[in-house]
Amino acid sequence: MSNKKIIISLAVIAGLSTPVAFAGEWSIGGSVLAQVTPYKGAKSKDYLLPVPQVNYQSENFYFATLAAGYYLWNTPKDQLSVDLHYYPQAYKPSDSDDEQMKKLNRRRDTMMGGFTYKHHESWGSLRAIVSGDMLGKSNGIIADAAYLYPFKFGNWSLQPGAGVVWENKKQNRYAYGISHAESQRSGLAEYTPNDSWRPYVELSANYKFAENWNFFAMGRVDHLPSEVKDSPMVNKSVTAILWTGVTYTF
Repeated sequence: MSNKKIIISLAVIAGLSTPVAFAGEWSIGGSVLAQVTPYKGAKSKDYLLPVPQVNYQSENFYFATLAAGYYLWNTPKDQLSVDLHYYPQAYKPSDSDDEQMKKLNRRRDTMMGGFTYKHHESWGSLRAIVSGDMLGKSNGIIADAAYLYPFKFGNWSLQPGAGVVWENKKQNRYAYGISHAESQRSGLAEYTPNDSWRPYVELSANYKFAENWNFFAMGRVDHLPSEVKDSPMVNKSVTAILWTGVTYTF
């Protein structure tokens, strides 16, 4: 794949996943991901990606399409899991419409491993995720913290939230940095970002329209920090993602 490998945020994969039902249940279905990418020259046709859904939840472990984890601690109020998930941080120069961007190095996907902690109270939920590159692509570390508040209206469940992502300099340099050699080839300025903080807002929704059928949608908007926006590879100040689909639980 190319830019179609939508850069799904860590919270989407490891934190929100998709609506897995109750312990001991499987769900399958289909979904579509759409994203506004920050890279210059991205083609509009590459903003959409179909994603099949295969999810399972138990008291000891979970599997959620692009992520899997084992619970070290799992109570109604607190969950702590060790996780492994796919993190598509790809950039394929040949797929860009920008001639200078075509001359940069390719950025490749990786697997991220780490921990997720969730705490639930009547006033809302807290979510914290820490994860690192397991395949040595970026050697980056990403941390994510968020507050969420669930609402329920009949068959509808809504959960708005707000959070912030910290990315270390290795992660930012792999995704948005431009080396001296790349600068010489492309004519883009050499760029070496440091670590950054990226705030975001999100909203997830679920609708049970039949006994075993569920519609879900998740949207998120991230405000890019100056360490990212100042990269010659980037021409936007925000990124946005929408993930929606239907699942069947059995």
